[in-house]
Amino acid sequence: MAQVGNVVQFSGHQHFRQRLVLSILSGKHVRIDKIRSEDKNPGLRDFEISLLRLLEKVTNGTVIEISVTGTAVLLKPGIIFGGPLTHDCPLSRSVGYFLEPIIMLAPFSKKPLQLTIRGVTTDEHDLSVDLIRTVSLPHLQLFGISDGLELRIKKRGAPPLGGGEIQFLCPIVKQVKTLNFIEPGKIKRIRGVAHAVRVTPQFSNRMIEASRSILNRYIPDIYLYSDVYKGVESGKSPGYALSLLAESTTSAIHCAEAISQPGVAPEDIGLQATRALLAEINRGGCIDQKHQTLVLLLMVLGSEDVGRCRMSEPTPRTIQFLRDVRAFFGTSFKIIPTDPSDSGSSELLYSCYGTGYVNANRTLA
Repeated sequence: MAQVGNVVQFSGHQHFRQRLVLSILSGKHVRIDKIRSEDKNPGLRDFEISLLRLLEKVTNGTVIEISVTGTAVLLKPGIIFGGPLTHDCPLSRSVGYFLEPIIMLAPFSKKPLQLTIRGVTTDEHDLSVDLIRTVSLPHLQLFGISDGLELRIKKRGAPPLGGGEIQFLCPIVKQVKTLNFIEPGKIKRIRGVAHAVRVTPQFSNRMIEASRSILNRYIPDIYLYSDVYKGVESGKSPGYALSLLAESTTSAIHCAEAISQPGVAPEDIGLQATRALLAEINRGGCIDQKHQTLVLLLMVLGSEDVGRCRMSEPTPRTIQFLRDVRAFFGTSFKIIPTDPSDSGSSELLYSCYGTGYVNANRTLA
């Protein structure tokens, strides 16, 4: 990473989405080069180009320059505009890949965002639409973004042919609240959605039974919902998945999911999701690992006060995100163990001073 004038420079294709988001929010130009330059098939992939097109739709005045070989990108950010939009995603990545950066940008747009996005709704690489609806959006509510925040699953689309359709509605805010979330509480309820499309509906019941065989040992308040789509609403390919979330007494949410694989029984998918959820709860903290970057970004954009949050150890993606935040906003986090006397605990307390980011887009022409 290097900064030349107002342009922040990076190399490599990793962490592509978060760098584009930070560029648009901070207003600094970003140049990313050496994108898979050593690869047999160099340059940007179809889903990365599709993401750039989506960011171009969501913003107004953004200039994106891609080199002839596709191995370098220069982005000059405009204002986040919002409004009603439609986007078709390539089938190589699920809509979760595109929604994650949009969720970070949407609250700061000029007009409330109404995005209809089509493609694969669940895959093994990114967050599924179920987890975005039940976990990511409640995390926005911690920062005062709630009225009119909604994600509707119109059609499901399993890989490889997709065919899903999602509607994402997000209100605009002037400023996000400062977060002070340091009490993880005790797990009080577990919820889940098992969905099966273009396969026998019995598959979702089998996943639920397998999941309950483990979860019933711990807590009585478990509700796993079987979500079966029929006909056109079920997309173009067969598939099934189980998404689980555990909510604590202080509204901390941990989540996990597992999706169908060729030759693997639904029971094994149910057990896989359940064990992943228990591992996530075991890590502790108030925010699960999949949502660390979203919460840390909104803490940086918070009002000029000290925001604090308790989380588990940062993932490699989160560590790089904290470095990128320092490059774009100049904000550093103070990270200390929550309980220095307990050597077995991996929970950390993240605190930072908010930049007082104000949504100027809504007052512009």
